[in-house]
Amino acid sequence: MGACALVGAVEFNAEHFSAQRFDAVIAVDAGYAHLEKIKVEPDLVVGDFDSLGYVPDHPRIETHPSHKDASDIELAMQRAAELGFDTLVVYGCLSGRLDHTYGTLQLLARFARRGLRAFAVGDTFAVCALEGGAYNALEFDAVEAGTLSAFAVSDTVRGVDEIGLEYPLDKAVLVNDEPLGVSNEFIGKPVKVAIEEGTLLVFFPLHAWNSMRSTV
Repeated sequence: MGACALVGAVEFNAEHFSAQRFDAVIAVDAGYAHLEKIKVEPDLVVGDFDSLGYVPDHPRIETHPSHKDASDIELAMQRAAELGFDTLVVYGCLSGRLDHTYGTLQLLARFARRGLRAFAVGDTFAVCALEGGAYNALEFDAVEAGTLSAFAVSDTVRGVDEIGLEYPLDKAVLVNDEPLGVSNEFIGKPVKVAIEEGTLLVFFPLHAWNSMRSTV
């Protein structure tokens, strides 16, 4: 049990990463170069290394073929889950190609359904997947301003509560083809987003990270 950071190939928020404490760090392909720049030695390196351009000289490395059915990020998340981590925080995955970003969001949902707490971190915002099980809520202490959006990944998400925001929800139902949950607002009150059933993606500003209760 614990928190594992995974660092992918695209734009990397080194400042946020460096301010956190993780139980392990996995470099994913060219994410190895990101970590090398800030002099962080990963615990494990995973990838086919087509982005990095070479196979790193590292004592713990898992090399995969370039022709495969799973992305390097997916393989690394799977490995972190197998190692027993219950919180995954993925960096270097939310910019660049939109299709890759969308794939990362799908992976957050998949691992949330498996009972893990799954985040992705960008330059100015983060995303968390909630599942109607062990990790079905996200709470913040008072945040003065910023936008929070919530979108159904499963066909339907039931029992959605958004408490302490400008536009509260009480046992609402969100569906995955209607963006009802877009652009709610922090207003300086404690906030709770919770669900009863389904899978929900919650987008929130990165300045709210340290106000999050039970942070990684």
